[in-house]
Amino acid sequence: MKNDDLKSIGIRIARQRKKLNLTQEQIAEYMNVSIQMISNLERGNKAIKIDNLIKLCSILKTSTDYILTGKHSNNDIDKLTDKISKLNECDYEMIEMIIDYRLKNL
Repeated sequence: MKNDDLKSIGIRIARQRKKLNLTQEQIAEYMNVSIQMISNLERGNKAIKIDNLIKLCSILKTSTDYILTGKHSNNDIDKLTDKISKLNECDYEMIEMIIDYRLKNL
């Protein structure tokens, strides 16, 4: 795996961990690995083993697709759709406008 790929994976791991307000220490404890390993993963200094990737994705509540490629799985999209469906009409329209704006500016 190329260094750029490892760095991108590390960025996504760190982003998702922070989104869930988890520390590197907590992730390491849940996975039964060293804090140094989590730090190395997030900095893109080390590749992740498949079994650890599966554990990590479970802890981070995301898919392996997202961590490895940056693309969201159908399950991720379904979760987001479910959240959006619970919004009131005004908030729903705001989200729709943001999506429309971003799509126009790709």
